Amino acid sequence: MAFVEPVTLRSRGIALVPLALDHEDGVRAAAADGELWKIRVTSVPEPQETRAYIEAALAAREAGHRFAFAVTDEASGTVLGSTSFHDILPAVKRVEIGYTWYARRCQRTHVNTTCKLLMMTHAFDTLGCHVVGWRTDNFNHASQRAIERLGARKDGVIRGHALRRDGTIRDTVMYSLRSGEWPEVRAQLLYLLDKPRAETRE
Repeated sequence: MAFVEPVTLRSRGIALVPLALDHEDGVRAAAADGELWKIRVTSVPEPQETRAYIEAALAAREAGHRFAFAVTDEASGTVLGSTSFHDILPAVKRVEIGYTWYARRCQRTHVNTTCKLLMMTHAFDTLGCHVVGWRTDNFNHASQRAIERLGARKDGVIRGHALRRDGTIRDTVMYSLRSGEWPEVRAQLLYLLDKPRAETRE
């Protein structure tokens, strides 16, 4: 039995649905909102690579080290982006959250906070994880700020760690959150989502 079993996570009008080939058109359309594949510090697929992107995610799910979701609008089913559990380590009960991107219209709204709350709740409260981790490009400062706002702690930087889509070599910034820190982080995320404003800025 896989550590991360197929599941749909729902809250506040957002549904995280196991990514499938049926989402190909939706993923392509979401990525086109902002032409996100042009951002060198992300892994968003170019339009012609969308099916291969999904197939690679499904192969990683079968291998047990990544479980990808389509981020969708719960009411309409419209794909808003994608996110994943990855580097899944059942023996030490650790997962990382990453491969995350959203259509431009969803950025700086409640969507990312809602997704992270859903995924951390599942990781800590359902899977019993001891640690949830994140990693990001050293030049992706927006991602670093977003991770830090979640309450994660910076573990360090792995230098010369991975290739970017343009062939350059990146340093990777690592973050983590331990299970003992989760209750306070959950309370803060719920506070941010419940603030009386039209949109939750991240």
